[in-house]
Amino acid sequence: MADKELFGVRSKFVDKVSKELISQLLDDILEDGVLNDGEKDSILEDNNSRADKARCLIDMVRRKGDEASKKMIARLKSRDPSLYSELGLSSGQPAPPAAEPPQEWSTTLIRTTEAFWREKQNDRNIYPAPKSSIRNRVALLITNIKFTDEKFSRKGAEKDKENMEKLLTALGYDVVKHTNLTGKAIDDSIIEFSKHPKLKETDSVLVVIMSHGKLGAVLGVNCKNETSGDEEPDEFLINNIYKHLGSEKCSALLDKPKIIIIQACRGAEGGSVFVNDGANSALVCDDVRQPDPSPSAGEENLEDDTLRCVHKEKDFISLLSSTPDTVSYRQTDRGSLLIQYVVEVLNTSAHEDDIEELFRKVMQRFEDFSVHTKRQMPTKDRCTLTKRFYLFPGV
Repeated sequence: MADKELFGVRSKFVDKVSKELISQLLDDILEDGVLNDGEKDSILEDNNSRADKARCLIDMVRRKGDEASKKMIARLKSRDPSLYSELGLSSGQPAPPAAEPPQEWSTTLIRTTEAFWREKQNDRNIYPAPKSSIRNRVALLITNIKFTDEKFSRKGAEKDKENMEKLLTALGYDVVKHTNLTGKAIDDSIIEFSKHPKLKETDSVLVVIMSHGKLGAVLGVNCKNETSGDEEPDEFLINNIYKHLGSEKCSALLDKPKIIIIQACRGAEGGSVFVNDGANSALVCDDVRQPDPSPSAGEENLEDDTLRCVHKEKDFISLLSSTPDTVSYRQTDRGSLLIQYVVEVLNTSAHEDDIEELFRKVMQRFEDFSVHTKRQMPTKDRCTLTKRFYLFPGV
């Protein structure tokens, strides 16, 4: 069957076909009646990269069945005999399965189509996002770069701040920025953010915090490698985010998605020790070795069962940069791996994927990450989303 033959060479076709050949094939199969004008325009206009156009073309044709697939194969043979032969189509047999080509990551945000946004507005399983609310989006961005103890300063974090601000702005969020805060100042800034006048009109909020950390806490700029029992540690308890932005303290965000991204270590498991950003170190971790956390610091995921008129904690989703007790890594020239991957995935897929799928794709990026014996795996945490949330970039 010709449609199965096309499926067998799909990956290699996507990898090898040129933009010029795609355009020629589209003209040919339009003339053959395989596609109509709308389908041809959809392939060209709804896909930014060459690979996406090729993938959409071959998928659309093979789904139309054997006859349509035969016509495309005949046109391919006429237009590019060399590629036709390389794909193994000359014998009528599918070429051996080829590995899927590497994902092409977009460096700019791909826009959602008006039709896609309109379609999702009628789905009760999706959080509503009217254009008036999208225009009132607001985000909080906190980045700790320079610390009182200079050996803790986070080289490369400047790049994280720049990249996240660019992404959030492109997604339509008005970004409230803070840099180099103590633990108390982080807490105060989130309380202040919970009173932002735009929260009543927004469809969602994004909170991004980037610093050193330990299990259950983000460290402030006055943190020390070790804290005596008499001295209060400079830290912000992550659990406070859910308190300050939850239903009880922030009614303006009731039933609205609250997306949290935290780039910070959650411990030093695996024999990791404090690492400062030395001149010869291109990959460092956001861990400041701390004593074992007290039970209260490690229990941020335990909640009391309390009867309330509304859910105490709902519509949150968090992406933490590592699993509990482990470190997360940062390149001193490009910034944190988590932030790099978040930007790439959202730029490429936010126009069509909901936030949980986007976070899954970010986590998937770390499956193959390996530098000697180093490993890192982000974690989706405390997800209480009851519907799917789409960012609808560009609407």
